[in-house]
Formats: sequence, C-alpha cells, structure tokens
Amino acid sequence: MAVKKILMLVGDFVEDYEVMVPFQMLTMVGHQVHAVCPGKKAGEQVATAVHDFEGHQTYSEKPGHNFTLTADFDAVDPAAYDALVVPGGRAPEYIRLNPRVIEIVRAMAKAGKPIAAICHGQQVLVAADVLGGKSCTAYPAVRPDVERAGGTWVEPNATASNAVVDGVLVTSPAWPAHPEWMRAFLKVLGSTIEP
Repeated sequence: MAVKKILMLVGDFVEDYEVMVPFQMLTMVGHQVHAVCPGKKAGEQVATAVHDFEGHQTYSEKPGHNFTLTADFDAVDPAAYDALVVPGGRAPEYIRLNPRVIEIVRAMAKAGKPIAAICHGQQVLVAADVLGGKSCTAYPAVRPDVERAGGTWVEPNATASNAVVDGVLVTSPAWPAHPEWMRAFLKVLGSTIEP
C-alpha cells in the first residue's frame, strides 16, 4: 500500500470521536495524518466535545479529551497532501470563517483529491462552495446548507451509520458511521489492509 499524506482540519470543540477515531484508523493502516488548526502549531492541543444522541430534539454535548495537533496550520501546502478529512463538532462552524481554510479546501477539491467529511464538517465544504452537483449526507441539521450549496441531499439511515460516496467525496452523518465512512474513504484512497 502506498502511504498517503492526509490533512485533517480541526479546531477547538471538534467532535471527540470524529477526530480521534479517524486519526487513529488512518494512522493504523500506515497513512501519515497532519492534524492542523488555524492559529495553532504542532504539539499544541484543541479541546474536543462528545456529542451524543440521548432522546432530545438534538444531540447533547459534553467535554471530551484534548487532541494534540501534529502539524502547523501556517505551513500547510495543499499540493503536498493526497487527501483531506474534515471532522464535525463545533469547530466547522467557525473554522469555515478562516479564509485560509477555504483556500485549502478549494485547492484540494479543484485538484480532485479525496475528501472525507462527517457530521458538521460539511459546513466547511459548503463555505468553500465545493458541493455543487455532489451527492452527500451530513448531520440532518446541515441539510439546508448542503442543498443551498447545490448539493444533492442523501438522507441518513435510522442509525446514522451510512456513508455516501460521490467520486472522491465521502460523507457521513455522525460518528456511528465510522466503520462505513472510513472503509469507503480507504477504498477511495486505494488503501488495503494487509492480513
């Protein structure tokens, strides 16, 4: 398997499972993952939040772990990466306001590089205007954003464990989808897991 260099865009209060699990899974299979946050450097941390589904009208939010960044945001060159991952949580709603985040996402989309986004991570893709004509899913509250951005909404299944693949774009509604989302993303990357 060829090792891929993957960029992960995060910020404070990124969803805990949606940053930790993909980071660990992609690293486990041998890929190099650079997790970056606007305004922060490698070795610094972001706070995470755990979102859960407990029967309320929306998810609940609890403190998560701290997540250590592995690269400097200011040093990111989109051309140096093979793929992009955008986790959900609170972070997407404000990192999308950073012009450099938008430049990075647009550059990677324009180059046809694989992009995996989960839950609210699609808010960053909406802000970068890269969903036009694409089928995708997200956390249900993001549906109006996806549709206004020209994306075709695919309804999450009842357990939010599905993934949608449209070319090199791989999306899912929430962390219960990690197995299917990461399996689909690894397939798009051309990755194999050795027995």
